[in-house]
Amino acid sequence: MKKVSVGVDIGGTNTAIGVVDEAGRVIAKNSIPTPGHGDIEKYMDDLAAAIRKLLNSADEIFTVLGIGVGAPNGNYYQGTIEYAPNLSFKGVVPVVELLKKRFPELDYLALTNDANAAAIGEMIYGGAKGMKNFVMYTLGTGVGSGLVVNGDLVYGHDGFAGECGHTTLIPDGRLCGCGSKGHLEAYCSAPGMKRTAFELLAKYNASDSLLATKSFSELDSKAIYDAAEQGDKVALEVFELTGKYLGQGLADTVHHLSPEAIFLFGGPTAAGDYIFKPTKESMEEHLLPIFKDKIAILPSELDCGDAAIVGASALVYKEIEK
Repeated sequence: MKKVSVGVDIGGTNTAIGVVDEAGRVIAKNSIPTPGHGDIEKYMDDLAAAIRKLLNSADEIFTVLGIGVGAPNGNYYQGTIEYAPNLSFKGVVPVVELLKKRFPELDYLALTNDANAAAIGEMIYGGAKGMKNFVMYTLGTGVGSGLVVNGDLVYGHDGFAGECGHTTLIPDGRLCGCGSKGHLEAYCSAPGMKRTAFELLAKYNASDSLLATKSFSELDSKAIYDAAEQGDKVALEVFELTGKYLGQGLADTVHHLSPEAIFLFGGPTAAGDYIFKPTKESMEEHLLPIFKDKIAILPSELDCGDAAIVGASALVYKEIEK
């Protein structure tokens, strides 16, 4: 009988749920709203009901191995979400414990943050199969990372290791979403790229740029890519600067961990060489000689639309390996 795991991605607006087979194929998926009412028991009842409904709706017969959850501020060791700023559930929320009450028949239940889930997904289903040392960077609303050393995800002593997006790139630089200044995330996330674009538009008084007519709410990394494809100088420089900053951050990561490869995932990576080429050049520029020309920068092989639930589901297989 086919074996599957359930992947759950808890976001600020929606919670995505997927049934995933051992090859990383999503058999069935659905979503429910992530509520704003703050009642965790009600939410967990709704989530459990949605999971069971999804399992019952699938055409195939299978054995469910467990449930993996990716969530902001997810603590793998404790199975908790802790002080997540974009969720209505305040303080420390014992998600795994609450799931166990609702799925006592399942042996494998685990939770981690979304970037760690993506790294595990890459290791189980994607381009990092067979790799023991690699790093996953997720570029989106923020910059997340998952660190794999000797085949295991690095969680640190408290479960929160791997916040490479909050390393300081420029002292006293841009305000980051976390409240500190100059972090990598403030420059290399999708909103960071937008900020770079507006800074360049002002610097050059570039009224002839294709980006000049965009409002702050309209401009995104896709619009910057489209403009770059048409040779827009501001858009091209946005990618050059973003790659410069990201490469510098990746070089720091290489110096700490000496990975075989670094995978990039998220919306901005769809720009291909516009982002990968300057990133690679900048990383090589900032590396010690012993690391030069050794580390590949690769696009994630996870499907962007399903990566969150696929990555979360992969947690179950990592638990089984233990």
